[in-house]
Formats: sequence, structure tokens, C-alpha cells
Amino acid sequence: MSTQVHQLDRVVIRIAGDSGDGMQLTGDRFTQETANFGNDLSTQPNFPAEIRAPAGTLAGVSSFQLHFADHDILTPGDRPDVLVAMNPAALKANLGDLLKGATIIVDTRDFTERALARIGWSSNPLEDGTLESFTVHALDLTQLTLDALAGTALSRKDAGRSKNMYALGLLSWMYSRPTEGTLRFLREKFAKKPDIAEANIAAFKAGWNYGETTEAFGVSYEIKPAPLPAGSYRNIAGNLALAYGLITGARLAKLPLFLGAYPITPASDILHELSKHKRFDVTTFQAEDEIAGVGAALGASFGGALGVTTSSGPGISLKSETIGLAVSLELPLVVVDVQRGGPSTGLPTKTEQSDLLQAMFGRNGESPVPVIAPQSPADAFDSAIEAVRIATVYRTPVFLLSDGYIANGSEPWRLPEVASLPDLTVEFQTEPNADNADFLPYLRDPETLARPWAVPGTAGLEHRIGGIEKADKTGNISYDPDNHDFMVRTRQAKVDGIAKTIPPLEVDDLTGDAKVLVLGWGSTYGPIGAAIRRVRRAGYPIAQAHLRHLNPFPSNLGEVLARYDKVVIPEMNLGQLALLIRGKYLTDVISVTQVRGMPFRAAELAEMLQGVLTDAE
Repeated sequence: MSTQVHQLDRVVIRIAGDSGDGMQLTGDRFTQETANFGNDLSTQPNFPAEIRAPAGTLAGVSSFQLHFADHDILTPGDRPDVLVAMNPAALKANLGDLLKGATIIVDTRDFTERALARIGWSSNPLEDGTLESFTVHALDLTQLTLDALAGTALSRKDAGRSKNMYALGLLSWMYSRPTEGTLRFLREKFAKKPDIAEANIAAFKAGWNYGETTEAFGVSYEIKPAPLPAGSYRNIAGNLALAYGLITGARLAKLPLFLGAYPITPASDILHELSKHKRFDVTTFQAEDEIAGVGAALGASFGGALGVTTSSGPGISLKSETIGLAVSLELPLVVVDVQRGGPSTGLPTKTEQSDLLQAMFGRNGESPVPVIAPQSPADAFDSAIEAVRIATVYRTPVFLLSDGYIANGSEPWRLPEVASLPDLTVEFQTEPNADNADFLPYLRDPETLARPWAVPGTAGLEHRIGGIEKADKTGNISYDPDNHDFMVRTRQAKVDGIAKTIPPLEVDDLTGDAKVLVLGWGSTYGPIGAAIRRVRRAGYPIAQAHLRHLNPFPSNLGEVLARYDKVVIPEMNLGQLALLIRGKYLTDVISVTQVRGMPFRAAELAEMLQGVLTDAE
């Protein structure tokens, strides 16, 4: 049969099924081929916290959403155009996100009375009109997979596990995706189990051929490559980009990198990745707990390495005392917090921005630390290098606030030219720095207020460290009130002075006469940007600015805020940045918040912003 090929400019696909059924693998493979094809893309994995959640239940549904286009895009999309549902629970869990007319491909195998009752359906949605507003392809994907693998030596159960590859083959045909990379991946992944490799390959090819030959699908689609700036690109997830940024930062500083960490969702991938790179002078230490991890990292910094520790909100709470010690010792330390839903264990696999105030104030005493946040998965690379710069130049712990959305999401990343990267070479103290040939460990650089970094064992530079307050210059233990006041204010002035070396806040204000500014930070960049585009297409002037540096703020932030009648701050918390902005600049911002464990939807933000703009006029 002849197949019509329709051109699209963009599409959003969501693949959903039981946790453990390979939904993340399926989505990742489709994403890799889409990246190889040259589309711009953005992804959003979504999965339960349980390693193997109860099969066939709403709580056990795992999904992967991919938005790809022939133009620049900013988010994984609000609502899918295509849903692949591998069981009734996957259909019910995701049905509410679909717009009328969306395409549903559903595996009919488990639509039994018992399975439907388990998720609260009293009748079969494939037969009772529930799906009448959608384009539905109801297929027994499980049986089609079993038929395709009938000649193999696999058991029926093992053969049925390949249905995700059958679905991937069908989707690859529908959207004209390359196949060579997936075939090569399967052979490499199951190199030690050739029977499994060939079964998955056979299922993948059978899915492709089904789309090509059956009358159920008479149309396939093509989304042309996006016109990206010249350069070499690869698809990259946020945790991987952050790990690469830490390695690069350490190399630019000419320091060995030491990671002290305890595994925790969603930060563990950074530990896994860094452990692969010993050839770049990276040492990873999987500690017995969070406290040991940060303690080892701080000890490594004392010894002349770049100390890094990674965690999420609950682990950061445990690390707080040692981070306070790093403030007092004035040693470099990069603290990566991949934020997730809280409090306590909260939503371990979901995203949130609720650790900003913890990073700012979550230690005893006056213990200021710089805080920066990447805006997207690829931006995590540059943000990690910036964290290394600040930590080493100013001899201070630095918070790097990523989150689950950035960590697990992916997008095209343009590989930087090595010559364009900054020189972060660290100059250790090697000679006494006092007129009488003594070493003063707290004699400060007049520009940065940083103290010398002296590697233990350097002759003549022996000095005392510890948590008790130090005397100015000598570092001796001091209980003098005036000295304590001076040291507290000096440490604060050092952090405040970082603002002199960060670029001014850039504002995207196309017309120059906007009355409303939308200010964001972290992973809200994509949804805010997509909402701004919608609002501008509707004819409204509106400005956007996004903060990477949250402590200290850019020097021109106050002036930027004063230019606008209204300032809107969307956050995935209850208004933490809004609280800081109100307190520092006395600006009566409009705080827009959600804590759903999911990113903002651009359409909802756009609707809210149009209401604000109408009021402003």
C-alpha cells in the first residue's frame, strides 16, 4: 500500500506503561534518533519512586514525553499530540492531559474486567464512548509482538517484554525516524545475550513493518531538521551536562576533582557519571551517609583538590553543619542540590524549586554562600563551570541548584570550543605572606577578600583550622566580640563582592515599552519563555528576565525591577524568590506558584499573564 507523508512543524509524544516495562528506555531511544536527525527537542521523563511499583495501578505508571520540532522550542510540551498507552492504567493516568483530536495508540491486551476495576473503571473505555473525541488505534501490541517472535527460543513471558520495542518501531515508522542507531544500540546493550538482542530487533522491525503495511495507518509524518547555529551537537541530559561541567571546571582550574556523595534521587546519576572519568583525575567516594560525603569533600578541598558533594533536599539538610564549617574555614566547595518535591522524603522522582531558602539560610549563624541555578539541561554545563569559578576564586562553598526536571530532561547541546572556556587556574600560596616571614592564613586579597589557599605540607605555611571563630589574619582561636563582628561582616562582604564579576541581568523586551516583567530562575525558563511567545503572538508587549545568580543578585537587578509597573515571578514553590525580592528591593511582586511535582504549563502561564497585562493597561 502507498503511504501518505504529511509535513508537521512539531509534535509531542508521550509513551506510558507500567514501571519496569521499558518506557524510559523506549523514550530515550526515540529521543536519540530524533537528535541524530537534527530536530530541536525537549524531554520529560516521569516515573514512580518505587523500584518496581505495583503493576497495572495508577501509582505504577511510568511515562516519557518528547517534544520535537523543525524550529527552536523551549519545553517538552503542555499536552501530548500522541499517547502510546501500554495498559489501562497508563491510559487513565494520562487521558486527562490530551486535547480533543489527539491520537491514542493503546495495547488492548489487559483491558479485562478485573484490570479495569483495579483502576476504578466500571466499563471498557474502548467500547463505551470514552474515547470518541480521539483518534484511536486499539491494537493487541502484546500479541503482535508474540507473533513476531514466534520462531525464537524465548518463553512467552520473555517475548512479551519486547512489546516496547514493537511500539518503538511503529512510532519510528510514523515519524520517519532513523533506525540504524537503535539496531546498533540493541546489539551492544545485549551483546552478552544475543537471543534477547535479536528478539528486540525482530520486535522493532515488526513494529516498523506493521505501520508500513497495515491499512490501520495510512499516514506517516515528517518533521524536518531545525536550523540550529553551526557547530557540533549532541543530545544531553541535565545530570550528564552537570557532571561534564564539573570535570571541565576542575581541568580549567588545574585541580584534581574529588566527589564525596551518598546516592539519592535524582542526583545519583552525577556520582555514576563522575566515577567513569578517573583518567581526568576524578576521584569518587560513595560515602556511608550524607555527612561523611560532604566531610570528605571538604577535606579534599583542604588538601588542594576541588571538593564537590551532590545530593537533594533531604541530604542537604544533613550536610548543613559541614557547609557552615566550609564557610568558616573559607575553603572552596561545590554543593550540588538536585531539588525534588518535599518536605522529608516527599516526592523523590518529581521536580520542585523549594530548596532556595534552604540554600540561602539553612545553616546556623551568619553563613552566607553564593547560589546559582541552571535554566535548562544544557545550561547545567556552563553553570557548573561558573560554580567552580566562584568557589575557587573566592574560597567559599557554592550552591548549584538544579532540579529533577533539569536533571532528567534532555535537549540538544552545542559542544563548546575549548578556546572559548575561561582560564580558572588556581594560584596556591607557596610562600609566607607577612613582613616577618610568617604565614597569615586569613590575610585577604584586597579585591576578592579571599584568604590564601595553602596545601597542607607546604613548608612554613602550617596553620590552624577548625570551627571556632578565627582571629583576623592569624587564624588563631578568638572569642573577641569585635573580631567576631569583623569576621562575620567580612565573610558577607566577600560574597556580596561576587556581584562585581557576574554579568548584568539581561532583559528580553522586544518593544522597549513593556509594562510587565516576568522574572524567573532555574527550570522555569522554558515554560516562561514559551508562555511569553504565546502572549506576544496575541499582541501584548511583555518583558522577560531570568536569574542564574541568586546570591548575590546581579548588580543591576534593582534598576531592572524599577523599570516595570508589575513584576511577575513564577516558581515551583510557595514564593521563595518572591520573598527575597520583596525583602531586598521592596518590590510588590506578583507571586505565581505551584507545587505539583510537575513543570508549569506554558498555556496556563500565558493565560495568567494576559490577565496581568489587561489589568496593567
